[in-house]
Amino acid sequence: MAATPTPQNTAVTDAAKSSRSLPSRVVPPVELPASVETLAREAAALLGWHGQVLPEMTLLGRKVCVVAKLRTEVHAERIAVGMPPIADRATVDTWTWPELAATAPAPAAEILGVIVVARHWRTAMASAVPFARYGEAAMVLPSPAIMTEDYVANCLPRARAYGLAVVTADPEAMVDVDLEGRTERILLDEDPVSRWVNEMVYEELLATAEVPAEAEAE
Repeated sequence: MAATPTPQNTAVTDAAKSSRSLPSRVVPPVELPASVETLAREAAALLGWHGQVLPEMTLLGRKVCVVAKLRTEVHAERIAVGMPPIADRATVDTWTWPELAATAPAPAAEILGVIVVARHWRTAMASAVPFARYGEAAMVLPSPAIMTEDYVANCLPRARAYGLAVVTADPEAMVDVDLEGRTERILLDEDPVSRWVNEMVYEELLATAEVPAEAEAE
C-alpha cells in the first residue's frame, strides 16, 4: 500500500521544486574592449617601451606580446656566418655551457618588455611572472576587472612583489597605468631559458618587422 505523503513532506518537496525553478543569476564575462595586439601596442606606448610590438605568441606555454628591437649589428654578423634564429632548445642550451659560451652567437634581439593581455588578473599574472624574472613585464586588464576587492587585496600586492606593471583599458579602449612596474629588483642572469626566448623573439622580428637594408646587405 502506497504511503500517504504528510504535510511536512509535501512542503519540503514543493520548496525543493521551487528552488530548482528559480533562474540563477548569470554574470556576463568581462570582455576586452579591443584586440590583444591593439591593447598591447597602446600599453607599450604608455609604458615608454619604444620597440616593435610583436603579435601575440606562445612562449613557455604562455600567450604574450613581446616588445623588442633587432640588434642590427648582431643580425648582420649572424647573416655573415650563416647563423639564423635557432628554435631547437637543446642546441640553445649548449650556448651557456662554459666550454661553448665563447663561440655562441650573440643575442640578436633586444627585449624591452613582455605584455600579457587578459580578462582576469590571475590569468595575466600567471603568464607574466616567468618573464618578470628577466626584465620588464606588464599586464593589461579591462577596467571592470580591477573594480573588485579581490584585485585590490590579492592582485596589487603580488604585482608589486613581482615588479609587474598593471595597465587598464576602459570600455572605449583608452589605457591608463594603474600600477607602475618596479625596476629596482634583482633579475636573473642570462640562462638557457632566456637565450631560447631571445631566439624565438629574433625569429618573430625577422618574420614581422622591417629589417634595415644595411643589415641585410652585410
